[in-house]
Amino acid sequence: MQEKVLLYTSPGCPDCMAVKQFLQNHGIVYDERDVTAPGVADEAKSRYGVRVAPITVIGKEVLFGTFLQQRAGLQKYLLQR
Repeated sequence: MQEKVLLYTSPGCPDCMAVKQFLQNHGIVYDERDVTAPGVADEAKSRYGVRVAPITVIGKEVLFGTFLQQRAGLQKYLLQR
Protein backbone atom coordinates (compact mmCIF):
# COMPACT_ATOMS: atom_id res chain seq x y z
CA MET A 1 0.00 0.00 0.00
CA GLN A 2 1.32 3.43 -0.96
CA GLU A 3 1.78 5.77 1.97
CA LYS A 4 0.21 9.20 1.76
CA VAL A 5 2.62 11.87 0.52
CA LEU A 6 2.19 15.49 1.57
CA LEU A 7 4.29 18.19 -0.05
CA TYR A 8 4.63 21.72 1.30
CA THR A 9 5.70 24.11 -1.45
CA SER A 10 6.20 27.80 -2.15
CA PRO A 11 5.48 29.57 -5.47
CA GLY A 12 8.60 30.06 -7.59
CA CYS A 13 10.70 27.68 -5.47
CA PRO A 14 13.03 25.71 -7.79
CA ASP A 15 13.60 22.92 -5.25
CA CYS A 16 9.83 22.59 -4.78
CA MET A 17 9.46 22.22 -8.54
CA ALA A 18 12.22 19.60 -8.61
CA VAL A 19 10.54 17.53 -5.86
CA LYS A 20 7.15 17.80 -7.62
CA GLN A 21 8.74 16.73 -10.93
CA PHE A 22 10.43 13.76 -9.24
CA LEU A 23 7.15 12.62 -7.68
CA GLN A 24 5.24 13.06 -10.94
CA ASN A 25 7.92 11.26 -12.98
CA HIS A 26 7.59 8.26 -10.67
CA GLY A 27 3.79 8.24 -10.61
CA ILE A 28 3.58 9.19 -6.94
CA VAL A 29 0.33 10.88 -5.99
CA TYR A 30 0.71 13.67 -3.45
CA ASP A 31 -1.26 16.39 -1.73
CA GLU A 32 0.27 19.85 -2.00
CA ARG A 33 0.07 22.71 0.47
CA ASP A 34 1.35 26.22 -0.22
CA VAL A 35 3.32 27.62 2.72
CA THR A 36 2.42 31.16 1.64
CA ALA A 37 -1.28 30.49 2.32
CA PRO A 38 -2.52 31.75 5.70
CA GLY A 39 -1.60 29.36 8.52
CA VAL A 40 0.12 26.72 6.38
CA ALA A 41 3.70 27.59 7.35
CA ASP A 42 2.66 27.64 11.01
CA GLU A 43 0.98 24.23 10.54
CA ALA A 44 4.17 22.80 9.05
CA LYS A 45 6.27 24.28 11.86
CA SER A 46 4.02 22.92 14.60
CA ARG A 47 3.70 19.44 13.06
CA TYR A 48 7.18 18.90 11.63
CA GLY A 49 9.44 21.56 13.11
CA VAL A 50 10.11 23.13 9.70
CA ARG A 51 8.42 26.03 7.96
CA VAL A 52 10.55 26.49 4.81
CA ALA A 53 9.56 24.65 1.63
CA PRO A 54 10.00 22.13 0.24
CA ILE A 55 8.92 19.76 2.98
CA THR A 56 7.97 16.24 1.93
CA VAL A 57 6.04 14.09 4.39
CA ILE A 58 5.81 10.37 3.59
CA GLY A 59 3.93 8.50 6.28
CA LYS A 60 5.93 9.30 9.44
CA GLU A 61 9.09 10.38 7.60
CA VAL A 62 9.74 14.09 7.07
CA LEU A 63 12.18 15.24 4.40
CA PHE A 64 13.22 18.88 4.10
CA GLY A 65 15.91 21.00 2.54
CA THR A 66 16.91 21.21 -1.09
CA PHE A 67 15.87 18.61 -3.65
CA LEU A 68 19.41 17.20 -3.55
CA GLN A 69 19.15 16.84 0.23
CA GLN A 70 15.78 15.07 -0.11
CA ARG A 71 16.63 12.87 -3.10
CA ALA A 72 18.05 9.92 -1.13
CA GLY A 73 14.93 9.79 1.06
CA LEU A 74 12.66 10.00 -1.98
CA GLN A 75 14.56 7.18 -3.71
CA LYS A 76 14.35 5.07 -0.55
CA TYR A 77 10.57 5.55 -0.60
CA LEU A 78 10.44 4.37 -4.24
CA LEU A 79 12.25 1.16 -3.31
CA GLN A 80 9.79 0.46 -0.47
CA ARG A 81 6.64 0.89 -2.57
